[in-house]
Amino acid sequence: MTFTGSDISVGTLFGGVIVLTLVEMYFSYAHDRKLYTKKDTLNNIYLMLAAVLVNLTMKTATFFLLQYCYENYRLFQIENVWLYWIVLILAQDFLYWFLHTVGHYVRFFWAMHVTHHSSEYFNLTTGFRSTVFEPLYRVFFYLPLAFMGFNALDVLFAYLVTQIYGNIVHTQTVGKLHPIIEYIFVTPSHHRVHHASNVRYLDKNMGMVLILWDRWFGTFQAEVPQEEIKYGLTKQPDDSKFSNIVFHEWIALAQDVKKAPTFWDKVKYVFNPPGWSHDGSTQIAKVMQRELREAEQRAKKESV
Repeated sequence: MTFTGSDISVGTLFGGVIVLTLVEMYFSYAHDRKLYTKKDTLNNIYLMLAAVLVNLTMKTATFFLLQYCYENYRLFQIENVWLYWIVLILAQDFLYWFLHTVGHYVRFFWAMHVTHHSSEYFNLTTGFRSTVFEPLYRVFFYLPLAFMGFNALDVLFAYLVTQIYGNIVHTQTVGKLHPIIEYIFVTPSHHRVHHASNVRYLDKNMGMVLILWDRWFGTFQAEVPQEEIKYGLTKQPDDSKFSNIVFHEWIALAQDVKKAPTFWDKVKYVFNPPGWSHDGSTQIAKVMQRELREAEQRAKKESV
């Protein structure tokens, strides 16, 4: 065994999603939607290739670590094949939600995940704008699956299935779906919110397949029809060179740590949410969202 779930997903995506991408490109051109630019699309492809290279260096270790824990430390085994796969897909999807949430709420991990959010465009190739260094630590979030009695091959296949689904919701060409689907599953509408830099939408809708995790754990936000979405980051990188897209947040984090007056402030810059500052000069998303709600409530009262 010499490949990982990510490697499988890349090969599969090139077979299926590339067709959908070409269709969306044509739709964008035919209707003058301007969903794609050459430079942005090339950056998405470069970042995907970089992530593939990191995956290639980690693939053997990822598989053997999962399999070792499965063979030596699993706590139980689900015998019913249907129950086995249902529990595996649900558990894997929840652990992805947790991994993704950590990537937004801990600045150390945000410094790696931010790459995926750096595009000011939102289309099917945005799904290829990978978190380049995620393969270095992703396996540790999925180890509970091995302890739960799921073997490495099945874990990686579950990752493949959810990863494919997670890529096809990166689109503006699909509106809101049936309310039942919108309530249960991650949809293009939900994921448009996730990639927005509007204050209301920051750090919302972390799920890959099921939006239920977000509804249950307080990270859900519906798309508001009257609020135009602005894609990208609250502060875009100074330039869109490949190296700057990957490392700009690491540079900013290092600068913040350097200027922190105390040791504990330095630690907080690393592990607190993005936007935290020792002097209050910048704010985390939750604070900005609370201030937005308060401002809207005041405006509503004044209009009555």
